[in-house]
Amino acid sequence: MKLTRLHCPLLAGFLTAILVACAPLPHQPRTRMQIDQVASPNFDQRRPNLVIIHHTTDDTLDEALLTLTSPERKVSAHYLIGRDGRIVQLVNENDRAWHAGKSWWGGFTDINSASLGIELDNNGNEPFPEAQIDALLALLGDIRQRYAIPAANFIGHADVAPSRKDDPSVLFPWQRLAENGFGLWCDAPLVPAPAGFDLALALSALGYDPTTPEASLHAFRLHYARDDQAYSSEHDNALVYCLWQKKSYPGM
Repeated sequence: MKLTRLHCPLLAGFLTAILVACAPLPHQPRTRMQIDQVASPNFDQRRPNLVIIHHTTDDTLDEALLTLTSPERKVSAHYLIGRDGRIVQLVNENDRAWHAGKSWWGGFTDINSASLGIELDNNGNEPFPEAQIDALLALLGDIRQRYAIPAANFIGHADVAPSRKDDPSVLFPWQRLAENGFGLWCDAPLVPAPAGFDLALALSALGYDPTTPEASLHAFRLHYARDDQAYSSEHDNALVYCLWQKKSYPGM
């Protein structure tokens, strides 16, 4: 049979249909059931909507790599950033890394499925070097450009697991990140919260776990602490109120 230009598109469509029907579905756990498989082209891969920042508690990058790649430890992250700014990718962004553990944010409990995890090589007691933060900012900018993650969704491990974790430490420069569009921040002077303001409810609106109010308040203070300010209910209320407004009305 001699093919003409008219036949070619028809043949191409026919072959495409056959190939789609015969193609195996993307990797998934095996089933013992007898099921016909017809692969649809109408899907995409997961799109993370949170970035969770951690510190490793290790003293060196090599120690952190051993921990994050050990089958026995069963922990990982998508990225690890060394003190010198070296960035190591450990898990494909399309895959679910094991970094958040038991966690809660905005009513969602499977944080690993919705997030990218970034570990910073830091023992928890030392400042974060300039080269490391510069590399982090560059990586966050690349991630934001590709996934359009909202500023409010760049948070810390302590924010999503306040009863268990305190990383990144109080030395982490959250204000600098927020100034670059990664996270929220409010500067003094703060407008007092309105009468009847419910701090616990507002913390929950920001994303914190309402079932652990004391731990959530501690994590909130860890994230937004000011060295020269003593904690008070009035200050907490005003700060949470400001942050809630920024989250609710981006760009204000």
